[in-house]
Amino acid sequence: MTRPATTPPKAVRAIRLGPRSVAALALVSTVGVVAFGWPFLAPPTSALGTHTQDAPWLFAGLLILLVAVVAAAISESGLGPKAVAMLGVLAATGAALRPIGGGTAGIEPMFFLMVLSGRVLGPGFGFALGNVTMFASALLTGGVGPWMPFQMLAMGWFTMGAGLLPGAAGLRGRAEVWLLAAYGFVAAFAYGTAMNMAGWPFMGALASNIAFDPEAGVPANLARFVAYCLATSLGWDLGRAVVTVVLTLTVGPTLLRGLRRATRRAAFEAPVTFDAPAA
Repeated sequence: MTRPATTPPKAVRAIRLGPRSVAALALVSTVGVVAFGWPFLAPPTSALGTHTQDAPWLFAGLLILLVAVVAAAISESGLGPKAVAMLGVLAATGAALRPIGGGTAGIEPMFFLMVLSGRVLGPGFGFALGNVTMFASALLTGGVGPWMPFQMLAMGWFTMGAGLLPGAAGLRGRAEVWLLAAYGFVAAFAYGTAMNMAGWPFMGALASNIAFDPEAGVPANLARFVAYCLATSLGWDLGRAVVTVVLTLTVGPTLLRGLRRATRRAAFEAPVTFDAPAA
């Protein structure tokens, strides 16, 4: 008696971005880079540094662009109900993890989940997941404010970067976990630096030698910004990086297997078929 041949499990395929999604992502990333870094591009005589009342309008524009990216990614990737549900579950889980520790000393376990999710599901899904997770966590923790679109954008980049790491098809085991841990360590500092850059130019009331000076040149303000990061957020960013590394190394292998299994069962990009009615 011969046994029926079994079909090998289908490989997990990351959700791909279509042309409109790529264009929207490129646009929002360009606007985001300019929004984060304009103090270094403005001439020393510019009066932009005094226009802090313009910041909410910039944040509102970024929020609209971020929503457009998420909508384009969902509409073009052919997401089925199970995949959309998985996005919601992961976003809700990440949002629930954020209040743990209240951010004390950088204890923010949601970052390790974003690293693993971005690795398994790819850069497009990762960017959408990072945005939705940060938005949901802001609603959960009451952190809605002009800084929220910047947090969403930074978290989208953070999660997308994990999906862009090499070896997505063949690298497995401890080597992959160490790669993700190293990325999480570096990206945790990058996230904190980006958020510092978003708020630092508008803290001129501090009147200190590390505050943004609209009359100074780029080198002087860059030195001030580095000093500001070292003085105010280094310990916070280090705590976030260490927590991300520890959780990735300890929980990462199990969670990676679970995410890949759930992704396979969600049948990403599988066409929906309907049975013909019985005669």
